[in-house]
Amino acid sequence: MSVVIHHNPDCGTSRNVLAILRAAGAEPVVIEYLQTGWTQPQLLGLFAAAGLTPRSALRVSKTPAEEMGLTAPDVTDAALIDAMVAHPILVNRPIVCTPKGVRLCRPSEAVLDLLETLPPGPLAKENNELIIDAKGNRCG
Repeated sequence: MSVVIHHNPDCGTSRNVLAILRAAGAEPVVIEYLQTGWTQPQLLGLFAAAGLTPRSALRVSKTPAEEMGLTAPDVTDAALIDAMVAHPILVNRPIVCTPKGVRLCRPSEAVLDLLETLPPGPLAKENNELIIDAKGNRCG
């Protein structure tokens, strides 16, 4: 299965999603977007495929989004995309692409919907909440 994760190694959710992908037998292409950055077409394509708007993909926590005035309701999608290209940290993460689709995997268990087969359990997310039990069944 071809898998891509737009990953921030400093993010617990992103690290957990990467671990889930690997536990499911995938060795994803890992794109550390804080290093590589984004392009406008790339973001537009990812957001369209994931059913996201630039506003819904905007990361506000631990970013300069508020200081930059990006949370104001009158900020356009184009302005948000421009800001995300200039400041890659503004894009919420991780975004995962598989043959089953594209999704912002926050919370981390959202990645399970993109997998052909679930990883063996037990498996917990970053707050230790069980998402797959010892029998390999989804929890919750």
